[in-house]
Amino acid sequence: MILTLTLTGPNATDLGYLLHKHPDRLQSFDQSVGTAYVFYPEAANERCTAALLLEVDPIGLVRAHRRQARGSEAGALAEYVNDRPYAASSLMTTALTKVFRTAMTGRCDARPELAAMPLPLEIGIPALPCRGGAELAGRIFEPLGWAIDAAPVPLDPVVQASGVPEWGDSRYLSVRLTGRVRLADALNHLYVLLPVLDDAKHYWVSPDEVDKLIRAGGGWLAGHPERELITRRYLRHRGSLARAALARLAEVDDLEPEQVDDADAAPDVPAEAELTLAEQRRGAVLAAVRASGATRVGDLGCGEGALLPDLLAEPSIEHVIGADVSSRSLEIAARRLRLERMPEAKRARIRLIQSSLTYTDERLAGLDAAVLMEVIEHVDPPRLGAVEHAVFAAAAPRTVIVTTPNAEYNVRFASLAAGAFRHRDHRFEWSRAEFRAWAEGVAGRNGYRVRFLGVGADDPEVGTPSQLAVFER
Repeated sequence: MILTLTLTGPNATDLGYLLHKHPDRLQSFDQSVGTAYVFYPEAANERCTAALLLEVDPIGLVRAHRRQARGSEAGALAEYVNDRPYAASSLMTTALTKVFRTAMTGRCDARPELAAMPLPLEIGIPALPCRGGAELAGRIFEPLGWAIDAAPVPLDPVVQASGVPEWGDSRYLSVRLTGRVRLADALNHLYVLLPVLDDAKHYWVSPDEVDKLIRAGGGWLAGHPERELITRRYLRHRGSLARAALARLAEVDDLEPEQVDDADAAPDVPAEAELTLAEQRRGAVLAAVRASGATRVGDLGCGEGALLPDLLAEPSIEHVIGADVSSRSLEIAARRLRLERMPEAKRARIRLIQSSLTYTDERLAGLDAAVLMEVIEHVDPPRLGAVEHAVFAAAAPRTVIVTTPNAEYNVRFASLAAGAFRHRDHRFEWSRAEFRAWAEGVAGRNGYRVRFLGVGADDPEVGTPSQLAVFER
């Protein structure tokens, strides 16, 4: 099986420093199931590709992990005759951790600034088993900032071309990923997601796998819209392990219950579920910010700063503005960020300003992306036009990300009276159709295009608890 990793742009051969593997050398690494090789098919100044080739010994695989179907010759033969030596799977992730261990931690003494930066990367996987097809692969990779090109691999191109109806596509995809991603993040994405898409592992899943998942996915899995599916599949559908992993991924929010927008909606829902929705919402917003490539980001209506630490933690974001009409909320945000003790270099990246979204503010000009997370429902409907002018016409960032509750989902909150809002300060709550109509109108009047996403568990009748729109110029 083979996997390629390509860096494009000036000084692309610095990929050798980042991977700690010299482009002029062929290197081999003994594995329990065979041998891994690292080599560079191309190493030019503008484009450099490293290939990881894993040559699997089927006999060694069986000897190392013997799980024969007892009493069945066919089962025993299947241990030796199978597709594992040819398809990227958990075997490849094991090789990744041994061959690129240092790169996965994000450490590079020779090029530390590159190790910390999002880079223009391409990943090629010619044979990726995927239970769920190209659609699932897109749902898994795209929220992480990857553009994906996934094509099904035919069972037999010759037979398929002849028109035999019984022959079609295999369960494998030929996948190409492109994006601006930190190298360490890219490797950890692969480590977690290859066996997830395969929905199989070549070894027994023990409680230690929870620790591995948290280490590899700690920076991105908590906010992934498919984190429950990823967690279940990575842990081979062992319910107790999946629950333990999800509990560890859930953030501990230090806000009082009345300060959380959704708190009044479902006080009888366990705290973990409430936090999970808030965390998933922030994760979805961060994924949209990453995908936009923004370096100057404004959190408009930032409140007490729940999103600001996450924005500051993104290496690609050079400057963050937190704006809110409430001076008290900004004081709390400053304490949350520990601004007084923040290192000067980091402190220079953030600015907190008192500002109302119903008035134009020249300090918001020049933003690449603006976030209005659970903000518009706090504005009186007659003043939404002023918000539209201030954000989309005057500030006019390249990308605007808006989230708001989905009113249709309110019937799923047992303690919420019919017609009641989730929070006492909400001026309205929109259905999906109402939010779409407003967003499409704003986009059309101000030269944007808009796409819609859901946040939280998707109910087949009433949709997701939160709804999200991404406006792009």
